[in-house]
This record gives sequence, structure tokens and C-alpha cells, in this order.
Amino acid sequence: MKLHTLLSHLHFINFDNINNLEIESIENDNRKVVKGSLFICIKGYTVDGHDFAEAAVQQGAVAVISEKPLSLSVPVIVVESTKRAMAVLSDAFYGQPSHKLHMIGITGTNGKTTTSHLIEKILSDANQQTGLIGTMYTKIGAKQLETKNTTPESLTLQKTFKQMVDAGVQSTVMEVSSHALVEGRVHGTDFNVAVFTNLTQDHLDYHHTMDEYKRAKSLLFSQLGNTYHLQKPKFAVLNVDDEASNMFIECTSAHVLTYGIDKEANLRATHIQITAQGTVFELVSPFGIHQVKMNLIGKFSVYNALASIAAALCSGVSIENAIASIAGIKGVAGRFELVDQGQDFTVIVDYAHTPDSLENVLKTIKEFAQNKISVVVGCGGDRDRTKRPIMAKVACEYSERPIFTSDNPRSEDPEKILKDMEAGVAGKRYEVFSDRKEAIYHAIETAESGDVILVAGKGHETYQLVGDNVFDFDDREIAKEAIARLKKY
Repeated sequence: MKLHTLLSHLHFINFDNINNLEIESIENDNRKVVKGSLFICIKGYTVDGHDFAEAAVQQGAVAVISEKPLSLSVPVIVVESTKRAMAVLSDAFYGQPSHKLHMIGITGTNGKTTTSHLIEKILSDANQQTGLIGTMYTKIGAKQLETKNTTPESLTLQKTFKQMVDAGVQSTVMEVSSHALVEGRVHGTDFNVAVFTNLTQDHLDYHHTMDEYKRAKSLLFSQLGNTYHLQKPKFAVLNVDDEASNMFIECTSAHVLTYGIDKEANLRATHIQITAQGTVFELVSPFGIHQVKMNLIGKFSVYNALASIAAALCSGVSIENAIASIAGIKGVAGRFELVDQGQDFTVIVDYAHTPDSLENVLKTIKEFAQNKISVVVGCGGDRDRTKRPIMAKVACEYSERPIFTSDNPRSEDPEKILKDMEAGVAGKRYEVFSDRKEAIYHAIETAESGDVILVAGKGHETYQLVGDNVFDFDDREIAKEAIARLKKY
């Protein structure tokens, strides 16, 4: 694409004295620059792209987008916000690929990953070519790619959308984090359906207050647009049991489809029965009353199923087909995942890393546990400190054997994180093992027949972040090792 054509999308940019060069790629990482690249300087948390502009030029960049004048041998286009400019330019460079896809975005504190996988499965069963972007990976058709952030930067996102279009993908399901919404990573993404799961305490190290956190989530719904189109309608799928939905209804002009359990909703679950084998409920909707049977366990799983069915209805899938797909899903990796090695007690690995998600999982376990409940739980370093004592309190309230341990301490001292947790449970009974492997081994080695052990916080993750180091660590594999060792004695 010609540079002038690309810059015209920014508007009010004077490029009369700039040569109309051919742009071969857009990059915000100087290491990826090739001859003919347009380099965009982005200020990050730890590095500033402006410091690498010269290196980008030496690599072959023919023009630079910057927030300040730079002395370079190539044209420097100065803009107020390079992040905003990057979203506009990448959308234009890749041919506005999200306009060619049926886009479903999911936001909320808990349930995004499970809900995205359920929706993707429903659409795939309906013979749609699908794409998936989220916490665990990016999926383009059958091809699976690693991902660094729940929601990638706008440049990576638009490039991925283009790859999906080229691969014949029709519908894309993606998790949209509050960080991404505030930072404009999804600017330019043309969502057709926006889904809200729930809002509970998390990320207050970033948003500072729950009101700011809620406002961040609301951006997904306000950005659905302000027009109505019969053939391409926009939908906001909202959990009516969460009071934040009231604000989101005000924020959006899109058609609203509600779901819930406790309050009247367009899709409502009633007569819920939860067992260790799965969950059954009646779905009351404008299409009548349908029975839903699924292998997923717990009230939170019912919410995820409702959100998924609602999104499927907004995507042209019949309610009968959506329910049939839900019934066939075994589960999502690291989400209430059983570790079954033939032992006479139950081990569950779950991603629960917020007070609300931990409480939900433990409440679900209480409904079928035959004996004591143990929970191995920690809190991440360099993240919201205020939730640490609350997590500990939840663990002590809903389990007989709370075991506190480390969980991606990053740059913080694990012992200090544990002290923050202990501050919330003075006088309570609990155990502390700063070594996560030791904590999991201890929980399993001391388990009795009929016990349930929940290993919470990391779920699908296969690493432990300590300082600047990334160590291999998978809760599921550690649990299997501990069980195997137990059987030797």
C-alpha cells in the first residue's frame, strides 16, 4: 500500500512533502522490521519504541510514526497518540478484515475463556469456519498459535484477522480484556455481538476502583456503533443478574439480549440440578422451554452456557442446535478439569484467581463433596494486592483444609505475598507452603478417601513466573506425579 493512501486514513496529516513510498509492512517491534516497513513508536510499560526508531531505520524502515519529532533519515509523521494511529493504520493496511468476519467479543471478570470455547464449538458444529483469540491460544480454523496477551495489540489483532479471512474463517470469537479496551487494542474491530459475563473484583492495580473497572468493560458495548442494519444487526448479550448490565444497557444502542438465573431474562435457567457428573436445567426463552444437559459442573457453568447459547442465537444458530452442542462438550482445559489417575479422592485444577471465581468453584464442590475439601491457592505478584486477603478468607470459609502457596510471584517476594494473604485470616486454620509443588504434593499425600482437592489459580498455564525467569510448571502434571508417587507406597 502507498504511504499517502495509508496516511490519508489518519486525516489532518500533511504529507505533501513526503515521498509516496510503497509500504510493505507495519511494525511496532524494530526486530521485525524489513525493507519497506512503516515503524510505529509505541510507549510500553518497560520500553519506549521511540528509543528504537533509529534501529528500525537501519533495519529498513522507510517511514516512522512518532509522538514527537525525531532526527532520522526517513520521514517522521508526528501524531498525538501512536497507539490510536496504529489501530487506524493496521485496520486500513490489512483491508479492514474484521468487517469481513462475524465478530463476537466477550468481556467480564470470569468465564471469558470457557464461554469463548463454548461459542466456538457451537458455531463449528453449525458448519461455520471459526477463529478464536483468547487467554489460552489463537486458533485459525484447525491451526493453533501461541498468544501472549488475552487480547493482542491492535496491529497483531488486525494481522490475525487478515490471516483468518485468507483462511476462509467466517466467525471469530475473542476474549476482550478491560486492559485492551482502555488501551484501544480493539479500536477498529467491527464487533457484531458483544457478550458480558460478570463483574467482580480484579485488576484494581490497573483500574484502581470498581467504577473505573466497570467503565472499562462498558467500552465494548458503547463501541458496537449507533446504527441499525436489518441484515447485519448488532447485539449486546448481557447477564441480567449482574447489576453492571444496567449501565451497559445505557451505553449501547445495539439490540439487547439478556440471560440469567435469579432475575427475569430473555434466556433464563430454572430447575437447576448439579451433580459430580454434570448439570441439568430448564431453559426458558421466547422459543419455549428446553431441557439442557451438560458435562460442565456448577452454577457458574450454567451462566457460561446461557451466554454461549444467547451469542449463538445472535449468530444465526437455532436454539436446538446450540443446546445439542453444549451437551457434547466435555470441558475446557484448566477450567474445573479433573485429574483422574484412579485415586479414591478427587483432584480438580481450575483457573480461579479472583475471590468471586474461587468462591463459585468451592461452592460448586460443596454440592457434591463426600468428605473434606482442600484448596491449594496463591496470588500473583505485581498484581492487585487488595484481593489477597479476600482470596485467603474465601479459601478458609469454603474448605476444611486451605493451603496457601505461590502463584506467579514475578518480581515480588513469595513470602510477602503470603503474608498479605494471611492478614485476612487471623485466627483461622490454614497451612503455608511457599513452594507450589510442595503444596500440591502435601495436599495429595495427606488426602483421604472421598476428599476433594482444588488446585486453583493457574488452570491451563504451563509455567511459573519467578523474577525474570519462566519455569515449566503445570498443576495438572504435578498432581499426576504426586498421585503416582502416592501409589508406590
